[in-house]
Amino acid sequence: MEKITSVKNERVKRVTKIMSSPKERKYSGKYLVEGPRMTREIPLKDIDQIFVTQDYYDREVDADSKLLRAVSYAVDNGKCFIVSKEVLRKLTNTEKPQGIAALVKMHTYTLNDLLKKTDTPPMIIIAERLQDPGNMGTIIRSAEGAGATGILVSYDSVDIYSPKVVRATMGSIFRKKIAITYDLLGDIRRMKEEGITVYGMHLDGKSMYDMDFTGPSAFMIGNEGQGLSEEITAEADKLLRIPMVGELESLNAGASATIVAYEFLRQRIQKADMLFL
Repeated sequence: MEKITSVKNERVKRVTKIMSSPKERKYSGKYLVEGPRMTREIPLKDIDQIFVTQDYYDREVDADSKLLRAVSYAVDNGKCFIVSKEVLRKLTNTEKPQGIAALVKMHTYTLNDLLKKTDTPPMIIIAERLQDPGNMGTIIRSAEGAGATGILVSYDSVDIYSPKVVRATMGSIFRKKIAITYDLLGDIRRMKEEGITVYGMHLDGKSMYDMDFTGPSAFMIGNEGQGLSEEITAEADKLLRIPMVGELESLNAGASATIVAYEFLRQRIQKADMLFL
């Protein structure tokens, strides 16, 4: 394995640019993840490079079967590099990195990928102009947990491959189909043409508990401060809201999307159970 001890190494410079710049991430088709938890989750075919300190390699890798699998794949393919702690701090932009980081290949999806026929009706989450990395990461993670088909994200939302978003997904970003769209309005209309009912989260909507989510469905969530734009709201077949007590008007975008996604899942599980009664 090649050893890298200087922060001025050309490979380190390239990875640092990818870490810090959305433009570089898009151009390279790669993004960085840090720590053993995320590294364990990477599909082997998506590993581009792994960077690990000698101390962490000697102390932790052999004792962790999933981590050993990822690192062994990288070693066998000439993609593993032993780095100094200083270099790892530079790569991750973290004062106390966790000993290992990896460069991961991106997957590019489109609406067509989300509309591919499956055995179950599609359930798609649509995010318009979301800006908070934590909210976006939570939505991606909840999409996996609730069994969403995928997520459609407007181009003017936060970069889904930014370090904060990736960290918040806890590995779900490796497994969910996420399509970035430059024509959100057109894609929503296409979904409706395909027989998908499109719901918009809105304070003027009806209770989500009065909705039937068991058919082909999508739900839209908007910007943290402004909600859905008027243009996109107008495309909704139905507007929904989460019932609340107290003085609250709304929850944050991540929490709201999670609650709605799991109501989709609850209704679909209940319908499936009823079919076998």
